[in-house]
Amino acid sequence: MIRLLSLFFSFALLSSCSGGIRDYVVTQRNVQGDRAFARNNFKDAALAYRLALDLDSNDQHARSGLASVQTQIAASDFRASRFDDALDALTIAAKYDPQSVRVAQLKSAVEQAQLKQAIVISNYPAYRETGLQLRRSFAALRKMDSSILLLLQEFDYTYDANELSDAIRQTSMLDQEVGRISARLAAYRQQVEGSAQKGGASLAPAASLLPLP
Repeated sequence: MIRLLSLFFSFALLSSCSGGIRDYVVTQRNVQGDRAFARNNFKDAALAYRLALDLDSNDQHARSGLASVQTQIAASDFRASRFDDALDALTIAAKYDPQSVRVAQLKSAVEQAQLKQAIVISNYPAYRETGLQLRRSFAALRKMDSSILLLLQEFDYTYDANELSDAIRQTSMLDQEVGRISARLAAYRQQVEGSAQKGGASLAPAASLLPLP
């Protein structure tokens, strides 16, 4: 009977020590995660918080930290137009902080941007042709402008009023062409904006992950 009681108390003491060690390790991992996060070293921060969650999946500090890290990673991917990567990071963030308003808002913004990108890509052949035509038209304007300049230079030598008359006539034609191209450019912008509206709306030093003290 005494032996059984001794074994029972030994087991209880071992369990208590084991729980204390686990809590200590979780706390240290969270500290490492916080330090890495403060240095914008999101990779090491995510690793530290994950290690904490491996020991205690309900640790609120680690859950909140990992959600914040993944949200920052998603924001960075979003700015770089890596929409799929951003959504993957937000999925992880939502898992650990399902009530986060920021995660929901960022996810909505990424999805809208992804849809707009898809629309632009699908319309790219038409956009490319229109853009090419506009560039050709502007190139033609440079030729007309050069022609007018040449007439004025010739007038400096001949003082022939006909040179000025030709320059005036070509200037009028140039003005009309500029007006037409400006209207086409405005229509082009409206087309691109209309398509988009249909779719909806530095290295940081590594944080130490050495064995725990």
